[in-house]
Amino acid sequence: MHPPLAWTAGPRLVLLTLLSTAAAADSVEVKDVSFPTSFEAHDQTFTLIGHGLFEYLIWDAYAGAYYQAEAAPEPAPLSDIPRHLELAYFHGIDAEDFAEATRDTVRDNLDRASYSRLEAALEDFNGHYRDVVPGDRYALSWDGDQMRMALNDETLYQDDDLALANALFSIWLGEKPLNQAFRDALLDR
Repeated sequence: MHPPLAWTAGPRLVLLTLLSTAAAADSVEVKDVSFPTSFEAHDQTFTLIGHGLFEYLIWDAYAGAYYQAEAAPEPAPLSDIPRHLELAYFHGIDAEDFAEATRDTVRDNLDRASYSRLEAALEDFNGHYRDVVPGDRYALSWDGDQMRMALNDETLYQDDDLALANALFSIWLGEKPLNQAFRDALLDR
């Protein structure tokens, strides 16, 4: 005697559902852009804090995801905690436009004396931007010792200045970010 077909299909269906749910939990999507829920880098595990869509006027400009070291699950974007921000672009942007927005937003987030102390380092950083085309990804990370900016996984800039790293993270995650709704989504507020 064979078990009923519904009974034999049931466990398989449950197993397939569990497998597809587990696979789905490995990443999140923002407008067809996939971000992992965790990854390994610089000898540590980074865990997703939040993700979102940056809208500029009427356009979807880019998707983003913010991560912190697994040992620090509470958002602390302007600290010495290892963290990583990744942005995937839907439109081309010139390097000089990145530099201008970086300069202006960092200036807005710092007092005059702090900005003056970082101005030369910030200009050096701005000189490493490259133009992006749709599909490119910029990443900004702090591993606890070094800050890195990478384009499509190629490191373009590296420095050990925590104050500069925090100033750069403030562009998206500070008190006066480029977009508050995007900041709140990245910080899972």
